[in-house]
Amino acid sequence: MSDGHPAGDAADDSGGLHVHARTWLAASAVLLTTGCATGPAPVAVPAAEPVVAPVAAASSGGACRLLDFAVIAKHTGGTFDVAAAVDKGDTHTCVVRAEAALLPELTLTVTDTSIDTSTFTLDVLPKGAKKITKLGKIAYRRTVPKSGRAGPGAEVGWLATEGRLATLRWTCPPGTGATEAEKLTGKLAELAKVLDTRKL
Repeated sequence: MSDGHPAGDAADDSGGLHVHARTWLAASAVLLTTGCATGPAPVAVPAAEPVVAPVAAASSGGACRLLDFAVIAKHTGGTFDVAAAVDKGDTHTCVVRAEAALLPELTLTVTDTSIDTSTFTLDVLPKGAKKITKLGKIAYRRTVPKSGRAGPGAEVGWLATEGRLATLRWTCPPGTGATEAEKLTGKLAELAKVLDTRKL
């Protein structure tokens, strides 16, 4: 017995019909009545391009767990999207670079150690390096001369409070000036200060 509502409304209220089914039926009805309609023909809409989500550096494991592409970009201005980790004994290394170019390249190396600040000064601190404050127990920054097909480099090394020796090295593309490499040492120092080597 009818309740006073049109049959179409009853079908719309039924929980058994899904929204996409109603949409398909409506589209079919439009196609069936195009012979009588005077409006423009429907325009085909191309399928949207698939969206590729960036993979975090930490997903590579190892020392890469300490790095984040967004944090690197914030402190250095460098854009990277590829990371690779290598573990060898007590030494953990992560290399990051842009997929479209071999250089620049950023390398983080972390090694378990029992040395103290005196040994660091005698055996680790490079000649001519500048000391950095507020980074681990003791730290330095320096530029590295160009080598082979690579440009000059920037390096920051420090003795972390939990007994780990860490180094950040930025290898510049060929043609990079020494002044730019020197500026990068300061940027790397700021990046080093936000890395927590205890999480390794």
